[in-house]
Amino acid sequence: MNLGLANKTALVTASSGGIGLEIARSLAADGARVIINGRTQGSVDKAMADIRAGLPKADLVPLATDNGTAEGCAATIASVPSVDILVNNLGIYEAVGFFEETDEDWQRLFDVNIMSGVRLSRHYLRGMLDRGHGRIVFISSESGVSPAPEMAHYSATKTMQLSIARSLAELTKNTNVTVNSVLPGPTRTPGVEEFIGGIFPGVAQADAERQFIAQNRPTSLIGRLIDPKEIGDTVAFVCSDRASAINGSNIRAEGGLVRSAF
Repeated sequence: MNLGLANKTALVTASSGGIGLEIARSLAADGARVIINGRTQGSVDKAMADIRAGLPKADLVPLATDNGTAEGCAATIASVPSVDILVNNLGIYEAVGFFEETDEDWQRLFDVNIMSGVRLSRHYLRGMLDRGHGRIVFISSESGVSPAPEMAHYSATKTMQLSIARSLAELTKNTNVTVNSVLPGPTRTPGVEEFIGGIFPGVAQADAERQFIAQNRPTSLIGRLIDPKEIGDTVAFVCSDRASAINGSNIRAEGGLVRSAF
């Protein structure tokens, strides 16, 4: 399917690894010019080489900035004043019991998970509205609608992203700009593999993943971790002209583990 992404410029925050890397790969595969972002030049260069190994003609632009800080967002905006697509993928998580979560833990996740998207959207959405066309996608989580008890602070930020995205979508009436959220479920990234390994120490990775789904996410209908490429392709579609009727929506790509008809 031709998604019509050629001649579009996309910024995917935290795209040097994990889900962000696969989102960038999917966008590049359909012809978008993709800005690869990470905190270090080394991580960005490695991600670009990874994508170009399979897509030699991929149009990629390096951007080493830390969008988890106000200074990093300012540097991003100065380097890239305008984009057609913004994917707010940057996010951090950790498994900490509620009584062990400090004020500093809550503030750190808020600063990174929420303020990065707020700062960048505040800038790029204006240009999209002026031009009458654009896409913003917040990468939330199934934890945003089905909070994880071991990650109360993370879950809270993911719920807040849904509210922010819907608020911004209300600003896009009568334009071809859309703002949506995509909600992945547990996805096989290096960070999640490490996370699961910490829960099931000494267990082979494949067995640990099966136990995690069975014990921690038993309502999953697919019964497995999600491949990051599945999320990348979902986001690419939401960013495309083919998805122009989808706006202000929460697109669940969580393997059916959320038991809700709405």
